[in-house]
Amino acid sequence: MPEQLVFAMEVTLNGLMTGVMYALVALGFVLIFKASGIFNYAQGVMALFAAMTLVGIQQGRVPFAHVINEIFGTDIHYFGWEVPALLAILLTVIVMIAFAYLVQRFVFKHLVGQEPIILFMATIGLAYFLEGVSDLMWGSEIRNLDVGLPQGINDWIDVTTFEALGYGFFIDNLDIAATLIAAILVMGLIAYSQYTKNGRAMRAVADDHQAALSVGISLNYVWVLVWSLAGIVALVAGIMWGSKSGVQFSLSLIALKALPVLMLGGFTSIPGAIIGGLIIGVGEALFEFAIGPMIGGATENWFAYVLALVFLVFRPQGLFGEKIIERV
Repeated sequence: MPEQLVFAMEVTLNGLMTGVMYALVALGFVLIFKASGIFNYAQGVMALFAAMTLVGIQQGRVPFAHVINEIFGTDIHYFGWEVPALLAILLTVIVMIAFAYLVQRFVFKHLVGQEPIILFMATIGLAYFLEGVSDLMWGSEIRNLDVGLPQGINDWIDVTTFEALGYGFFIDNLDIAATLIAAILVMGLIAYSQYTKNGRAMRAVADDHQAALSVGISLNYVWVLVWSLAGIVALVAGIMWGSKSGVQFSLSLIALKALPVLMLGGFTSIPGAIIGGLIIGVGEALFEFAIGPMIGGATENWFAYVLALVFLVFRPQGLFGEKIIERV
């Protein structure tokens, strides 16, 4: 088997797994946009905030320690205990649900009925506010995130595939774990939206706000629920990306890679976010493998956006998005 073919297979598989990571971030956008029509620019910062909060809780850090020490002249940074990973994740979920309630209570409750551009601008302000709060709460240092996920090259796949033929086949255990977790999360979200009372309420609000209100569905409750689910998805994405590259403020930029995923899959489709993520992940990996060396490399920085732009010319609503028809 030619070495280039084996390498192409490895690149494709790694691209698929990277695409799953992109799709995790895109899911948060889809959940909020589908139920409220709000394009949440702050989704990437939510992933950063969730990851930093998780690390802070795990390590027993004192929130706002720098501010407290500056005001009171103390030098306290830790409580003196460490929290198990599972308990820290549960506590972070509670924090993200509380964040969802506060966002709805103090921001979007007062913007109901406003133009989409106003809601979008509100999420931009929310993103910068949340980034500042994250810095004040936990500091800006790069931190390692360890919740017990396997990391390193998977020796079993390497040994049982092509090692006997003299080829290496390197797949990261963390990418495998992320793929499995993302698959479970997506199936859970689809089942929740299809077969639960709250899920049906979410779909009703997505179809028609006024009709949902007329049958007694609380718009505020549904929006808090949706932002809570988006916060949990952001936490999962933050765990995966934070475990892979460390928890740092550049983590918030992963939202930018979710944009071409949404353009391909559609802004209102959960399966579309997954398919779009896989297309982007595999596409940019194979393009860099095949074409990158000819044009100087670093094509991962722009390939996804060019692909999305070309795709929008032929199908603006995305693969699974709903076509908008305006009658005048």
